[in-house]
Amino acid sequence: MISQGLHGRDLGEPMSTGNETSIHHAEESDDGFWRNSDGKALHVSASDLERHAYCPLSWQLARKGKPGRGEAVQAGRVAHAEIHRRVEDFKAKQFDLRRALVIWSWWFTIVLVIIADCIIFSTLDDEIRPPIDMAKFLAMLAVSWLGVGLLAIYFPWRQWINFPTDEEQYKSKIENLNDFIIEPTLQPVGFIGGWSQGGRIEAGLLLGAITFGIHAIGLTWAENKENAAFILIIMATFWTLLASWQLQKALLADNALEIARLEAGLEDNVDVAYSDDESTAGLLVDEETGLRGRPDQIVIVDGEFIPVEQKTGKTPHRPHKSHEMQLLAYVFLVASTTGRAPPYGVLRYGPESIHTIQWNEESSSKLMASTKEIQRLMVQGGAERNHSRKGKCASCSRRYACDSSLV
Repeated sequence: MISQGLHGRDLGEPMSTGNETSIHHAEESDDGFWRNSDGKALHVSASDLERHAYCPLSWQLARKGKPGRGEAVQAGRVAHAEIHRRVEDFKAKQFDLRRALVIWSWWFTIVLVIIADCIIFSTLDDEIRPPIDMAKFLAMLAVSWLGVGLLAIYFPWRQWINFPTDEEQYKSKIENLNDFIIEPTLQPVGFIGGWSQGGRIEAGLLLGAITFGIHAIGLTWAENKENAAFILIIMATFWTLLASWQLQKALLADNALEIARLEAGLEDNVDVAYSDDESTAGLLVDEETGLRGRPDQIVIVDGEFIPVEQKTGKTPHRPHKSHEMQLLAYVFLVASTTGRAPPYGVLRYGPESIHTIQWNEESSSKLMASTKEIQRLMVQGGAERNHSRKGKCASCSRRYACDSSLV
């Protein structure tokens, strides 16, 4: 099994560092956490917890700037990059499918509207209001909506009037995380439009213009019901062909999504809300405890945000305690970030070996105790090897710098 050292600083997650003077002047608070003179809890990353659980000396060597060495470290780095690429490909295919289905549903709606017009025109009563008058009114309405829609697409009116964007909405719900939400189908988070870019409002205006225009054309021929029926049949046929073509695109997108899902090793009916690319993904932070970190993925299962940690290398018979501790940190950070605690987290050792680690009071207490101990060692020092297993030392990627190694 590839041991500790294949994540965190070795693979992109920031290690717990800080002003050494501030750390040395930190004191233990009443709640057991160690805080500096500014009252801020000392930073402890999820990778700190993994290294410390594996061996406190390995954690201490990492803090002293001793990087992990060996072929396993490089192999793990490459494997994690490939995992992220596959997950990102899955997210892109998922977005393509959603967009194709949205467009298809709109075009199919137009077909239904035309069919409804056929029924309405067949029972139209000229004495209530002449059809030609309604046609003129709807034509003017269609032109007006089309003009407003085109202007809305061309000019950044949202920016001019300080129109609230989805970005503020998501930030109010999920803090400290820039890439945590599933990208909306019609417009990205923070979208302001303009300069040939439109969003949901512009799409609604153009769809309304099309609908009013179709009604106006139909009503123009409503005095001759045979002609009106013929025109509507031609329109319905045209839009049915367009909807069928779009449905074919959606089916192809669905097939591509299934292939991407299998390549990424994801379960069916799972949405990926977050994927760590080790460089730009948002960092989860809890200021109260000082914990922080980036899980490999956060998926949505039955409405719950579930952190997933993927480990490369040999598959163990059961999850390593150090990996469990790292995952518990991610579960806590997701709970702190979203305000809703996940019931469990997932450890993956390759595509077949999947373990769920439950989140409960016992696991929370274990996590907090380990966090406080790491903060204490930051201030007071004194980390020592806590095992007598030669195999652990042989697998340690920092054995070359350890003077207490058993091998």
